[in-house]
Amino acid sequence: MIFDKHTAKQTAKVLLQINAIKLQPKDPFTWASGWKSPIYCDNRVVLSYPVVRNYIREEMGKFIEAQYGKPDVIAGVATGAIGIGILVAEYLGLPFIYVRPEAKGHGRKNQIEGYIESGQNVVVVEDLISTGKSSLNAVKALKEANVNVKGMIAIFSYGFNVAKANFETEDITLHTLSNYETVLTEAADTSYISENEIKTLSTWNANPSVWNAN
Repeated sequence: MIFDKHTAKQTAKVLLQINAIKLQPKDPFTWASGWKSPIYCDNRVVLSYPVVRNYIREEMGKFIEAQYGKPDVIAGVATGAIGIGILVAEYLGLPFIYVRPEAKGHGRKNQIEGYIESGQNVVVVEDLISTGKSSLNAVKALKEANVNVKGMIAIFSYGFNVAKANFETEDITLHTLSNYETVLTEAADTSYISENEIKTLSTWNANPSVWNAN
C-alpha cells in the first residue's frame, strides 16, 4: 500500500532522475536469481543525493509518526536499508538496530545488531520489496527477540502478488513510498520510455516467471 498518490508520484520521479530505478526493456538486466528483468532498482543510490535522501527520510519519518506514533526503535534490514534506516531513526530521534539475513558464525553470533529490549515497539525500514521473503525473514528474527513489530515501511515495491500474499500470511502491514505502477505512469508521462516499452514492462510485472520462460 502506497502512502498517497502525490508522494508516490514524487518518489517515482526522483528515483528515475537519479537512476536508482533503471528501465531497459530492450536490454534486460540479470538479477541475482538469474531472472531477466526490464527494470533494476538500487535504492542505495539515494544516499549519494542529499536532497533526495532528506526527502525520503522525512516522508518516511512523518508517515511513521502519523501511523504509529513514535515506536521505541527503528530497525533496518541489512544491507540495503541500513543507511536509510539510520536516517529515519535520526529524523525521529530514536534508537536504531539492523537485522542480518542470518546470525553471524562468530563473535556474539548476532542476527540483530544493536540494543533492543523484549516488549519494545519496532517499525522496520526496508529499501525494496520484491517477493518479501528477505524482509519477512528480518521480521521473524525480531519476533523471536520478543519485540512488537508494528509494521514495515519501504521506499519501493515491484508489486508482485507473491509479496502481497507473503505479507498477508505473516500479518505484517506494508506501506511504500512508491510502487511499480506509479513508476510506469511517471515514465510514460515524461517520455522516459515508449508506449511499446511500457507494455513490455507491464507484461513482465504481471507474470515475471512466464516472461523469463519466453
